Amino acid sequence: MSRLRVHEKATGIDDLVLAIEAMPEPRPEPGQVVVEVRAAGVNPSDVKATLGMMPHAVWPRTPGRDWAGVVVDGPQDLLGQAVWGSAGDLGISRDGSHARYLVVGRDYVRPKPANLSFVEAGSLGVPFVTACEGFRRAGWPKPGETVLVLGANGKVGQAACQIATMAGARVIGVNRSGDRGACKVEAMIAADGPVAEQVRELTGGRGADIVFNTVGSPYFAEANKAMALRARAIFIATIERSVPFDILPFYRGQHSYVGIDTLAFDGAATAAILDDIIGGFETGALTPYPVVEAAHYPMTDAIAAYRAVLGGATDRVVLIP
Repeated sequence: MSRLRVHEKATGIDDLVLAIEAMPEPRPEPGQVVVEVRAAGVNPSDVKATLGMMPHAVWPRTPGRDWAGVVVDGPQDLLGQAVWGSAGDLGISRDGSHARYLVVGRDYVRPKPANLSFVEAGSLGVPFVTACEGFRRAGWPKPGETVLVLGANGKVGQAACQIATMAGARVIGVNRSGDRGACKVEAMIAADGPVAEQVRELTGGRGADIVFNTVGSPYFAEANKAMALRARAIFIATIERSVPFDILPFYRGQHSYVGIDTLAFDGAATAAILDDIIGGFETGALTPYPVVEAAHYPMTDAIAAYRAVLGGATDRVVLIP
Protein backbone atom coordinates (compact mmCIF):
# COMPACT_ATOMS: atom_id res chain seq x y z
CA MET A 1 0.00 0.00 0.00
CA SER A 2 1.55 3.28 -1.08
CA ARG A 3 0.68 6.95 -1.42
CA LEU A 4 2.21 10.20 -2.59
CA ARG A 5 3.32 12.62 0.13
CA VAL A 6 4.35 16.25 0.06
CA HIS A 7 6.18 17.39 3.18
CA GLU A 8 6.92 21.04 2.45
CA LYS A 9 6.28 23.82 -0.01
CA ALA A 10 8.31 23.90 -3.19
CA THR A 11 9.56 27.06 -4.88
CA GLY A 12 8.74 25.58 -8.29
CA ILE A 13 8.01 22.37 -10.12
CA ASP A 14 11.73 21.59 -10.41
CA ASP A 15 12.05 21.63 -6.62
CA LEU A 16 8.90 19.63 -5.93
CA VAL A 17 9.42 16.36 -4.10
CA LEU A 18 6.60 13.82 -4.36
CA ALA A 19 7.63 11.01 -2.07
CA ILE A 20 6.13 7.55 -2.50
CA GLU A 21 5.60 6.19 0.99
CA ALA A 22 3.97 3.19 2.57
CA MET A 23 0.64 4.07 4.10
CA PRO A 24 -0.86 2.59 7.25
CA GLU A 25 -3.64 0.10 6.80
CA PRO A 26 -6.78 2.20 6.27
CA ARG A 27 -9.42 1.68 8.94
CA PRO A 28 -12.75 3.47 8.53
CA GLU A 29 -14.54 5.06 11.46
CA PRO A 30 -18.33 4.79 11.70
CA GLY A 31 -19.89 6.48 8.66
CA GLN A 32 -16.71 6.20 6.60
CA VAL A 33 -15.67 4.05 3.66
CA VAL A 34 -12.32 2.87 2.34
CA VAL A 35 -12.02 3.21 -1.42
CA GLU A 36 -9.40 1.37 -3.42
CA VAL A 37 -8.51 4.09 -5.93
CA ARG A 38 -8.41 2.90 -9.53
CA ALA A 39 -7.86 6.31 -11.14
CA ALA A 40 -7.35 9.85 -9.87
CA GLY A 41 -7.28 13.00 -11.99
CA VAL A 42 -4.48 15.54 -11.65
CA ASN A 43 -5.89 19.08 -11.59
CA PRO A 44 -4.08 22.41 -11.73
CA SER A 45 -5.22 23.04 -8.15
CA ASP A 46 -3.54 19.78 -7.06
CA VAL A 47 -0.23 20.98 -8.45
CA LYS A 48 -0.58 24.54 -7.17
CA ALA A 49 -1.36 23.26 -3.67
CA THR A 50 1.85 21.21 -3.62
CA LEU A 51 3.74 24.39 -4.58
CA GLY A 52 2.33 26.23 -1.56
CA MET A 53 -0.12 28.39 -3.49
CA MET A 54 -3.12 27.41 -1.33
CA PRO A 55 -2.82 29.17 2.05
CA HIS A 56 -5.06 26.65 3.84
CA ALA A 57 -3.06 23.61 2.70
CA VAL A 58 -1.66 21.39 5.45
CA TRP A 59 1.72 19.66 5.56
CA PRO A 60 2.52 16.83 5.17
CA ARG A 61 -0.32 15.38 3.13
CA THR A 62 -1.31 13.25 0.16
CA PRO A 63 -2.52 15.36 -2.82
CA GLY A 64 -5.49 14.65 -5.09
CA ARG A 65 -9.10 15.92 -5.34
CA ASP A 66 -10.69 13.60 -7.95
CA TRP A 67 -11.01 9.83 -7.87
CA ALA A 68 -12.87 6.71 -8.92
CA GLY A 69 -12.55 3.29 -7.34
CA VAL A 70 -14.15 0.43 -5.43
CA VAL A 71 -15.37 0.39 -1.81
CA VAL A 72 -13.36 -2.26 0.07
CA ASP A 73 -14.32 -1.46 3.67
CA GLY A 74 -17.12 0.34 5.44
CA PRO A 75 -20.91 -0.02 5.52
CA GLN A 76 -22.06 -3.42 4.26
CA ASP A 77 -24.40 -1.95 1.63
CA LEU A 78 -21.51 -0.19 -0.13
CA LEU A 79 -18.93 -3.00 -0.16
CA GLY A 80 -17.78 -3.83 -3.67
CA GLN A 81 -19.53 -0.85 -5.26
CA ALA A 82 -17.77 1.13 -7.99
CA VAL A 83 -17.88 4.75 -6.85
CA TRP A 84 -16.52 8.16 -7.75
CA GLY A 85 -16.22 11.61 -6.26
CA SER A 86 -14.32 14.83 -5.81
CA ALA A 87 -13.82 17.41 -3.07
CA GLY A 88 -12.27 20.77 -2.32
CA ASP A 89 -10.78 19.60 0.96
CA LEU A 90 -9.20 16.39 -0.35
CA GLY A 91 -5.52 16.71 -1.05
CA ILE A 92 -5.33 20.21 0.40
CA SER A 93 -6.60 20.37 3.99
CA ARG A 94 -6.69 16.57 4.38
CA ASP A 95 -5.18 13.55 2.68
CA GLY A 96 -6.40 13.08 -0.88
CA SER A 97 -6.75 10.58 -3.68
CA HIS A 98 -3.23 10.19 -5.07
CA ALA A 99 -2.83 6.98 -3.13
CA ARG A 100 -3.76 3.34 -3.28
CA TYR A 101 -6.54 3.84 -0.73
CA LEU A 102 -8.74 6.77 0.25
CA VAL A 103 -10.78 7.07 3.45
CA VAL A 104 -13.81 9.38 3.22
CA GLY A 105 -17.32 9.76 4.62
CA ARG A 106 -19.94 7.68 2.90
CA ASP A 107 -21.64 10.94 1.91
CA TYR A 108 -18.56 11.74 -0.23
CA VAL A 109 -19.22 8.84 -2.62
CA ARG A 110 -21.68 8.26 -5.44
CA PRO A 111 -22.18 5.18 -7.63
CA LYS A 112 -20.01 5.45 -10.72
CA PRO A 113 -22.06 5.59 -13.93
CA ALA A 114 -21.77 2.08 -15.35
CA ASN A 115 -20.99 3.35 -18.85
CA LEU A 116 -17.88 5.22 -17.65
CA SER A 117 -14.53 3.54 -17.09
CA PHE A 118 -12.63 4.22 -13.88
CA VAL A 119 -10.19 6.40 -15.83
CA GLU A 120 -13.01 8.43 -17.36
CA ALA A 121 -14.87 8.86 -14.06
CA GLY A 122 -11.68 9.69 -12.18
CA SER A 123 -10.93 12.52 -14.59
CA LEU A 124 -14.26 14.35 -14.45
CA GLY A 125 -14.71 15.74 -10.96
CA VAL A 126 -13.26 19.22 -10.61
CA PRO A 127 -14.02 20.51 -14.15
CA PHE A 128 -17.61 19.25 -14.30
CA VAL A 129 -18.38 20.18 -10.68
CA THR A 130 -17.08 23.71 -11.33
CA ALA A 131 -19.16 24.10 -14.49
CA CYS A 132 -22.26 22.62 -12.87
CA GLU A 133 -22.01 24.79 -9.76
CA GLY A 134 -21.59 27.89 -11.93
CA PHE A 135 -24.89 27.18 -13.63
CA ARG A 136 -26.58 26.18 -10.36
CA ARG A 137 -25.67 29.54 -8.86
CA ALA A 138 -26.29 31.72 -11.91
CA GLY A 139 -29.43 29.92 -13.05
CA TRP A 140 -29.60 26.78 -15.13
CA PRO A 141 -29.50 27.45 -18.90
CA LYS A 142 -32.87 27.30 -20.62
CA PRO A 143 -33.90 26.45 -24.18
CA GLY A 144 -33.75 29.64 -26.22
CA GLU A 145 -31.02 31.21 -24.07
CA THR A 146 -27.53 31.89 -25.37
CA VAL A 147 -24.54 30.82 -23.30
CA LEU A 148 -21.16 32.35 -24.08
CA VAL A 149 -18.21 30.26 -22.81
CA LEU A 150 -14.87 32.05 -22.72
CA GLY A 151 -11.93 29.66 -22.66
CA ALA A 152 -14.15 27.02 -24.20
CA ASN A 153 -11.32 24.64 -25.05
CA GLY A 154 -10.23 24.28 -21.40
CA LYS A 155 -11.56 21.42 -19.33
CA VAL A 156 -14.08 23.55 -17.39
CA GLY A 157 -14.99 25.32 -20.63
CA GLN A 158 -15.68 22.02 -22.38
CA ALA A 159 -17.80 20.88 -19.44
CA ALA A 160 -19.78 24.15 -19.46
CA CYS A 161 -20.41 23.79 -23.21
CA GLN A 162 -21.67 20.24 -22.73
CA ILE A 163 -23.95 21.07 -19.81
CA ALA A 164 -25.44 24.11 -21.55
CA THR A 165 -26.02 22.09 -24.72
CA MET A 166 -27.67 19.31 -22.71
CA ALA A 167 -29.97 21.94 -21.17
CA GLY A 168 -31.10 23.05 -24.64
CA ALA A 169 -29.30 26.39 -24.75
CA ARG A 170 -27.48 27.82 -27.74
CA VAL A 171 -23.72 27.82 -27.01
CA ILE A 172 -21.09 30.16 -28.42
CA GLY A 173 -17.47 29.53 -27.48
CA VAL A 174 -14.36 31.68 -27.44
CA ASN A 175 -10.83 30.31 -27.59
CA ARG A 176 -7.47 31.39 -28.96
CA SER A 177 -7.74 29.70 -32.34
CA GLY A 178 -11.44 29.89 -33.15
CA ASP A 179 -11.33 26.15 -33.90
CA ARG A 180 -14.23 24.12 -32.45
CA GLY A 181 -12.08 21.11 -31.64
CA ALA A 182 -13.91 18.86 -29.18
CA CYS A 183 -16.19 21.64 -27.91
CA LYS A 184 -19.95 21.25 -28.27
CA VAL A 185 -20.76 24.73 -29.55
CA GLU A 186 -22.83 26.27 -32.31
CA ALA A 187 -20.08 28.76 -33.12
CA MET A 188 -16.50 29.36 -31.99
CA ILE A 189 -14.95 32.83 -31.97
CA ALA A 190 -11.22 33.55 -31.95
CA ALA A 191 -10.21 35.50 -28.86
CA ASP A 192 -8.12 38.05 -30.75
CA GLY A 193 -11.12 39.37 -32.69
CA PRO A 194 -14.01 41.68 -31.74
CA VAL A 195 -15.66 39.11 -29.47
CA ALA A 196 -18.60 41.20 -28.23
CA GLU A 197 -19.39 42.46 -31.74
CA GLN A 198 -19.46 38.92 -33.11
CA VAL A 199 -21.65 37.68 -30.26
CA ARG A 200 -24.11 40.51 -30.98
CA GLU A 201 -24.14 39.59 -34.66
CA LEU A 202 -24.81 35.91 -33.87
CA THR A 203 -27.66 36.81 -31.49
CA GLY A 204 -29.39 39.45 -33.55
CA GLY A 205 -28.06 42.22 -31.33
CA ARG A 206 -29.32 40.69 -28.07
CA GLY A 207 -26.12 39.34 -26.58
CA ALA A 208 -25.51 36.37 -24.30
CA ASP A 209 -27.86 35.47 -21.44
CA ILE A 210 -25.12 33.65 -19.54
CA VAL A 211 -21.41 34.39 -19.82
CA PHE A 212 -19.18 31.64 -18.38
CA ASN A 213 -15.73 33.22 -18.08
CA THR A 214 -13.21 30.50 -17.25
CA VAL A 215 -10.17 32.78 -17.70
CA GLY A 216 -11.11 36.03 -15.98
CA SER A 217 -9.34 39.33 -16.62
CA PRO A 218 -8.29 38.89 -20.29
CA TYR A 219 -11.92 38.47 -21.34
CA PHE A 220 -13.54 40.73 -18.76
CA ALA A 221 -14.19 43.84 -20.87
CA GLU A 222 -15.39 42.02 -24.00
CA ALA A 223 -17.56 39.69 -21.92
CA ASN A 224 -19.31 42.65 -20.29
CA LYS A 225 -20.04 44.18 -23.69
CA ALA A 226 -21.48 40.86 -24.89
CA MET A 227 -24.04 40.54 -22.07
CA ALA A 228 -27.76 40.74 -22.80
CA LEU A 229 -30.26 42.57 -20.61
CA ARG A 230 -30.44 40.79 -17.22
CA ALA A 231 -27.57 38.51 -18.20
CA ARG A 232 -25.47 36.79 -15.56
CA ALA A 233 -21.74 36.18 -15.63
CA ILE A 234 -19.84 33.35 -13.94
CA PHE A 235 -16.20 33.67 -12.87
CA ILE A 236 -13.99 30.78 -11.73
CA ALA A 237 -10.44 32.14 -12.16
CA THR A 238 -8.42 35.15 -13.23
CA ILE A 239 -4.94 36.18 -14.26
CA GLU A 240 -4.99 39.80 -13.09
CA ARG A 241 -6.76 40.38 -9.79
CA SER A 242 -7.89 43.92 -10.63
CA VAL A 243 -9.73 45.02 -13.76
CA PRO A 244 -11.40 48.31 -14.81
CA PHE A 245 -15.10 48.10 -14.04
CA ASP A 246 -17.72 50.45 -15.44
CA ILE A 247 -20.62 50.40 -12.99
CA LEU A 248 -23.12 52.21 -15.24
CA PRO A 249 -23.69 49.45 -17.86
CA PHE A 250 -23.65 46.90 -15.04
CA TYR A 251 -26.71 48.29 -13.31
CA ARG A 252 -28.36 49.62 -16.46
CA GLY A 253 -28.07 46.14 -17.92
CA GLN A 254 -29.41 44.62 -14.66
CA HIS A 255 -26.53 42.18 -14.73
CA SER A 256 -25.49 39.64 -12.09
CA TYR A 257 -21.99 38.33 -11.34
CA VAL A 258 -21.37 34.97 -9.68
CA GLY A 259 -18.05 33.76 -8.29
CA ILE A 260 -17.34 30.02 -7.97
CA ASP A 261 -14.64 28.45 -5.80
CA THR A 262 -15.01 24.67 -5.56
CA LEU A 263 -12.17 24.53 -3.02
CA ALA A 264 -14.80 25.64 -0.52
CA PHE A 265 -16.85 22.45 -0.96
CA ASP A 266 -16.16 19.28 0.97
CA GLY A 267 -16.90 15.91 -0.59
CA ALA A 268 -20.49 15.77 0.62
CA ALA A 269 -21.33 19.14 -0.94
CA THR A 270 -19.49 18.14 -4.09
CA ALA A 271 -21.40 14.86 -4.32
CA ALA A 272 -24.66 16.82 -4.16
CA ILE A 273 -23.48 18.85 -7.16
CA LEU A 274 -22.55 15.67 -9.04
CA ASP A 275 -26.12 14.45 -8.49
CA ASP A 276 -27.29 17.10 -10.99
CA ILE A 277 -25.20 15.69 -13.84
CA ILE A 278 -24.83 11.96 -13.17
CA GLY A 279 -27.95 11.30 -15.24
CA GLY A 280 -26.41 13.13 -18.18
CA PHE A 281 -23.47 10.74 -18.23
CA GLU A 282 -25.75 7.73 -17.85
CA THR A 283 -27.83 8.74 -20.89
CA GLY A 284 -24.89 9.88 -22.97
CA ALA A 285 -26.02 13.51 -23.08
CA LEU A 286 -22.72 14.28 -21.34
CA THR A 287 -19.54 12.57 -22.46
CA PRO A 288 -16.26 12.09 -20.58
CA TYR A 289 -12.96 13.54 -21.67
CA PRO A 290 -10.99 11.18 -23.86
CA VAL A 291 -8.01 10.22 -21.70
CA VAL A 292 -5.30 9.02 -24.05
CA GLU A 293 -3.03 6.25 -22.81
CA ALA A 294 -0.03 8.59 -22.89
CA ALA A 295 -1.77 10.66 -20.19
CA HIS A 296 -2.06 7.66 -17.81
CA TYR A 297 0.72 7.89 -15.23
CA PRO A 298 1.76 5.43 -12.50
CA MET A 299 2.60 6.96 -9.13
CA THR A 300 6.30 6.43 -9.87
CA ASP A 301 5.91 9.03 -12.66
CA ALA A 302 3.84 11.47 -10.61
CA ILE A 303 6.34 14.30 -11.06
CA ALA A 304 5.98 13.96 -14.84
CA ALA A 305 2.19 14.05 -14.48
CA TYR A 306 2.30 17.17 -12.31
CA ARG A 307 4.77 18.82 -14.67
CA ALA A 308 2.48 18.11 -17.64
CA VAL A 309 -0.52 19.69 -15.90
CA LEU A 310 1.43 22.76 -14.77
CA GLY A 311 2.69 23.11 -18.33
CA GLY A 312 -0.86 23.37 -19.65
CA ALA A 313 -1.32 19.85 -21.04
CA THR A 314 -4.36 19.69 -23.33
CA ASP A 315 -4.91 16.04 -22.42
CA ARG A 316 -6.65 15.15 -19.17
CA VAL A 317 -3.94 13.68 -16.93
CA VAL A 318 -4.76 10.74 -14.64
CA LEU A 319 -2.74 8.84 -12.02
CA ILE A 320 -3.25 5.09 -11.90
CA PRO A 321 -2.34 3.92 -8.38
